[in-house]
Amino acid sequence: MNSTPATTPPPVPSGRPRLRLPGLLAGASLAVAAVAWGAWYGLSGRWRVSTDNAYVQGNIVQITPQTRGTVVAVGADNGDFVRAGDVLLRFDPSESRLALAAAEANLASVVRKVRGLYSDAGSARAEMAARQVAVDKASADFERRKGLAASGAIPVEELAHARDDLRLARTERDAVRKRFQTRQSLVDDTMLVSHPDVIVAQSALRAAFLEHARATVLAPVTGHIAKRGVQVGQRVQPGEPLMAVVPLREVWIEANFTETQLAGMRLGQPARIRVDMYGDEVSYDGKIQSLGIGTGSAFALLPAQNATGNWVKIAQRVPVRIALTRPEQLDAHPLRIGLSAHVDVDLRDRRGALLAHSPPGKPASETTVYRDQLAQADALIRRIVRAAAPAGDRTPEHS
Repeated sequence: MNSTPATTPPPVPSGRPRLRLPGLLAGASLAVAAVAWGAWYGLSGRWRVSTDNAYVQGNIVQITPQTRGTVVAVGADNGDFVRAGDVLLRFDPSESRLALAAAEANLASVVRKVRGLYSDAGSARAEMAARQVAVDKASADFERRKGLAASGAIPVEELAHARDDLRLARTERDAVRKRFQTRQSLVDDTMLVSHPDVIVAQSALRAAFLEHARATVLAPVTGHIAKRGVQVGQRVQPGEPLMAVVPLREVWIEANFTETQLAGMRLGQPARIRVDMYGDEVSYDGKIQSLGIGTGSAFALLPAQNATGNWVKIAQRVPVRIALTRPEQLDAHPLRIGLSAHVDVDLRDRRGALLAHSPPGKPASETTVYRDQLAQADALIRRIVRAAAPAGDRTPEHS
């Protein structure tokens, strides 16, 4: 006889549900995190924008020769520190030294020739004065003999001779006057140093002096050597890149922010920079120096062609230049060109302008290492002129 087993009824739940502690803790953590994030965003986060699309940039000063020549010495190698005015390269100076010597001799010769022109003009003036005296004497003799001839005291032939002497004196005076005018026109309204021939010779000497001085290539700025590719014995041409000087103390940060992050940005706003090389332990102080005039794609070699059938909108990025405001931080932790960086900008102060409204008050970059070269050439010219035209031979119109 088969018997069916009795079904056991399910347990009846108690009147009070059991609490799920892990779920409550997770919910509480989320609530606390949301409140903390809201507080952070309200107090600080909404006043900050950041990007890790940022890189260290700086001036890369290319060293290119101003004259052709053969390299005989290289004064610095990659990584070396140089100061403005230090010798980087020397070329064989033989050709430039010969050209300079020829220019010096030419100037001395021209100065002596011009002195001769002044002397010729003075001699012609004195001769013209003497001829005028002869004309006056002949004219007086003719007038006296004309009266005597009228009274019959002298024969008519003597009066004719007196008339011929007067005509001859006048002819010689006119010839001397023309010679004087010709010689005077060569030196008229000039002094020795401002005579056209002397100026041409001085210009040739300056050019030869600069050519000789440029056989020594100087560092235009203070910095570190990079990209050195020149070798001793190499024949180089003007404008050929030989090495570069990078002033690492003048670097800046180029941060590429999206266009949606630019609304609150103003010139002068403070920024905090961190670079991957040193990590979060090292930071740099900076400020916004300029906001880009266009997006990166607008100035690309091949700009984007958005008027196409298949088009996807992409948030554009604008380069923002961040100037480092504390150079001592660079002394402690120097940067290199091209390092990756992370930039945070504080947007609280919005009193600054969006764009610069006045031209810069000083050059963005300059060098003075070539400033004295022409002054040295002028000093050489003065010495040559003094030697070719001694003080005893110079008159006020010659000096």
